[in-house]
Amino acid sequence: ISRKRRDMMKVKRAASIPLILHDPYFSIWSGTDKLYDSDTVHWCGKRQKIRGYITIDGESFCFMGDKEFHQVIPQTCVEITATGTKYTFENEKVILTAAFISPLLLEEPVLVSRPCTYVDFEVERKAGEADVTIDVQISADLVRFTPGAVVGGSYRTDAFSYAVMGKAEQKPLGHSGDNITIDWGYVYLAVEDAFSQVCFDKANEQLMASVKLGTQMGCGTLVAAYDDLLSINYFGDWKKAYWTETYATILDAVGASFADKNSVQDKCRKLDAKIEEQAAAIGGEDYALLCCLSYRHSIAAHKLIADKDGNLVFLSKENDSNGCLGTVDVTYPSVPLYMLYNTEYVKGMLRPVFTFAACDVWEFDFAPHDVGRFPYATGQVYGLAGEKSGSAFDGSNGTVFPFFYQYPAGSRIYDFKYQMPVEECGNMLILTAVVCKLDGSPDFAAPHMEVLKKWCEYLLTYGADPGEQLCTDDFAGHLSHNVNLSAKAIMGIEAFALLARQMGQEEVYGEYHEKAVKMAGDWEKRADAGDHTALSFGDRDSWSLKYNLVWDKFFGSGLFREDVYRKEIDYYIKKSNVYGVPLDSRKEYTKSDWILWCASMTDDREKVDALIAPIAAYVNETPSRVPFSDWYETVTGEYCHFIARSVQGGIFMPMLIHKNGI
Repeated sequence: ISRKRRDMMKVKRAASIPLILHDPYFSIWSGTDKLYDSDTVHWCGKRQKIRGYITIDGESFCFMGDKEFHQVIPQTCVEITATGTKYTFENEKVILTAAFISPLLLEEPVLVSRPCTYVDFEVERKAGEADVTIDVQISADLVRFTPGAVVGGSYRTDAFSYAVMGKAEQKPLGHSGDNITIDWGYVYLAVEDAFSQVCFDKANEQLMASVKLGTQMGCGTLVAAYDDLLSINYFGDWKKAYWTETYATILDAVGASFADKNSVQDKCRKLDAKIEEQAAAIGGEDYALLCCLSYRHSIAAHKLIADKDGNLVFLSKENDSNGCLGTVDVTYPSVPLYMLYNTEYVKGMLRPVFTFAACDVWEFDFAPHDVGRFPYATGQVYGLAGEKSGSAFDGSNGTVFPFFYQYPAGSRIYDFKYQMPVEECGNMLILTAVVCKLDGSPDFAAPHMEVLKKWCEYLLTYGADPGEQLCTDDFAGHLSHNVNLSAKAIMGIEAFALLARQMGQEEVYGEYHEKAVKMAGDWEKRADAGDHTALSFGDRDSWSLKYNLVWDKFFGSGLFREDVYRKEIDYYIKKSNVYGVPLDSRKEYTKSDWILWCASMTDDREKVDALIAPIAAYVNETPSRVPFSDWYETVTGEYCHFIARSVQGGIFMPMLIHKNGI
């Protein structure tokens, strides 16, 4: 990669810096400007202490974790790419770089699932032959959410040395919820060369590695890994992570990480360069930064497993929201990243929803909201009857819900008022059609056409002017006559028409396409508020981001006039605050993913930059030191809620649109 490109991704400051990212439980970040200013944390803010020291000619300096009373080797630079983060430190004797590389290459699902991060060290001696050792300590924070004794040990295989640590008493998948860390499984720390050592320090409940570079060696590598033993309960099946389909044990996975390091890291470098180049061409350095921050962030908010037929199942967790698993309206904003590289991940998000929708307990004629709460894919938990009155099943943090998917018809456990009928029907129809368009085949949709038609008919009945209900932006509350939700309904109907066409059903296509055309024309008239469209039909003084219109561009359907897009984009720029365009006229907060969707609806570079630059400013200036929040205040830059969520895959929507030549 050229020096210019490396400089482009240097960051002076970011809300939080990704370090080791693999899944909702194995996700470690730094929330300070200098890596040694505080201990590293899980995405939810709970301390997960990893400390690093460099000893130079017998004198020790801290470079990672709370420095406490130690002297530091000054940090001079931090660089972020899609797959890695690199810190540089320097004093009068050496230049040290520490790189954290999580090779989440979407074209290779085994690597996406393999829970192994490379921690690479490189030392350049500035004068003489300084004697250098790198020491790293990983605390029991990583394996323990509730109190309990920790056990471990250190060993050597034929190829590498490793140390392992975990709770003495474990209950795999023993809790469910949000803003909690794992309480089972084992963390591993491994070294390959014979000059390095690892051990389990029982007294201090930590793993320790010592990389001895001496006076000659310039680099060394650690592998940090996590074996969670069990990953997901998938409709009654206790599932291990997808990587176990390839590797018999975690030691095999760690060994493979060492063996394929050079080839894997070369692939990472090529992907990093490609993403930076493509993003910069669309939206400059600001957009490249957002893509680099979002890539690992979004992927690591999922867990990848295989169903009984060997198909991928890619389950998101609603981080810092409610812990829901496989949420349809969280999948919806996240998919641009996955559509770019491999539609199998999107299919893996949709499969569990189709499975639950076929269960007897789901008696509605619209699509469900979710399939459980992480790590239990055992039936929707959102909008339970009695939930708002306090009489519902107690779903407090840590509690495991009953397996609702097993309940019979007539159980009446869901409250219609708190469902998202138009939202989820539109989402499922649109996403299924997008998958099939990109695949060039309707095969994925074919087994589900009956239920997709039912959801399409629901949109025809209720989508033109939705009644009071929630949409994906449910934090804003119920809303009647939602113009943006109506746009989603129209696109859902068009999606069904396009699926029918792919299956050779031209008459069906013509019927539903014409209905979508008619609804779109009526929508334009009723939504018109002069120089923009309204938030709700009949309220000309209101407005909102119409991100759902993007699919008309993607499909090339031409349902809405170009003038609609032009006026909307111009109005959004007019309404922008210092950190972005508000979501709508009711509040000053926004959703960063939706702004990027809107930015993809214009090919005017000046307008694209005007929409993206404030989000980059938020990332750089926010006082909220949490992983890239998608819901924040556009005036103060403070985050409202939502941390490290998969929806930031939506940042890649402009790249998806450009890739498809739209």
